[in-house]
Amino acid sequence: MVITTVSTDLQAQTIDTTMLCRGAYYTEAEGKAALAQFASTYKDLQGWEKRAQRIKQGILDGSQLAAVPKNTPLKPIIHSKRTYDGYTVENVAFESLPGFFVTGNLYRPLKEQASYAAILSPHGHGNNPRFGENLQKRCAALAKMGAVVLSYDMIGYGESDQCDHKIPQALTLQTHNSMRALDFLLSLPKVDPNRVGVTGESGGGTQTFILAALDDRVKVSVPVVMVSAHFFGGCSCESGMPIHKSQNHQTSNVEIAALAAPKPMLLISDGKDWTKNTPDVEYLYIRNIYKLYGKENLVENLHLPLEGHDYGISKRKGAYQFLAKHLNLSLPAIQNAQGEMDESFVKVEDESTLRVFNTQHPRPTYAVKGDEAVSKLLTSKK
Repeated sequence: MVITTVSTDLQAQTIDTTMLCRGAYYTEAEGKAALAQFASTYKDLQGWEKRAQRIKQGILDGSQLAAVPKNTPLKPIIHSKRTYDGYTVENVAFESLPGFFVTGNLYRPLKEQASYAAILSPHGHGNNPRFGENLQKRCAALAKMGAVVLSYDMIGYGESDQCDHKIPQALTLQTHNSMRALDFLLSLPKVDPNRVGVTGESGGGTQTFILAALDDRVKVSVPVVMVSAHFFGGCSCESGMPIHKSQNHQTSNVEIAALAAPKPMLLISDGKDWTKNTPDVEYLYIRNIYKLYGKENLVENLHLPLEGHDYGISKRKGAYQFLAKHLNLSLPAIQNAQGEMDESFVKVEDESTLRVFNTQHPRPTYAVKGDEAVSKLLTSKK
């Protein structure tokens, strides 16, 4: 059976599994050859922009985002403010859809400013990464540098337990959640809509470049250890819906990432995963697209050939520099007396402190629960 159906008692949503590009869809050589073939379909900026529009429409169609209700009330929950060295942390939730809660933590600068940059910080797969040291350090450092930063759970991770991570429409829900996370950030006082960034690693890198491709409010993006010509993401939340291929088009994550052009983008790659060829393959392709705009100076690649698949300290330092440059953040705010970037000021909190919902702050009783109930939300009409 090539068509799978998401079971709801509303209009059925179908996924054509023959159009899915999953995991290591190409060999490395095939991925590089595919980019050459893609490049042959346009010769100038006008040609690229025509192709870019087809790729964007393919994402929208394949992810079924048009069926998702828009602009439902966020009903934000914000509590338990803690104050640390140069930043504060609060536990937050909001409803991306009625009864579905996006859970996370909000990091804000302690220093008063006329306005603040905003940065979304999605995470990849792992052991509930929102509670992990690396993500906390990243968010706290960016907050001390002058940004309002939101880390938020992938569906099925952390406190986002209202449905399984691998529901058929995982990609739809996560993309919608990211868009609503931007709505939430931009609703906060003094947040500058012209200084909005997003950065995440692995599956969070996928969320990063998809959001940057679809949402013009993103001004700067830093996808980490994910953009690959041959690997399309190994999870249903990345490649479980036909966003790369249809009856009349084919693309890869390289071109989806390139939809951010000509806005600033830093590709961070390493030598031990599917981004090992980035300097010679993926980065060159994307840079050629930026050249069509005369903006090749706005795309960069930080390649760490001896490192692996993570968002470790050297990758974070590269991101801090790039985001500081393009979002007008204060790099000196996280530098020590020797002028080195130093995260030692960060207070790493335990999971119980970071959780939004607990006995004092219970999740509202009307929260939807279960894969079928959540799938219904994604196709409801107001």
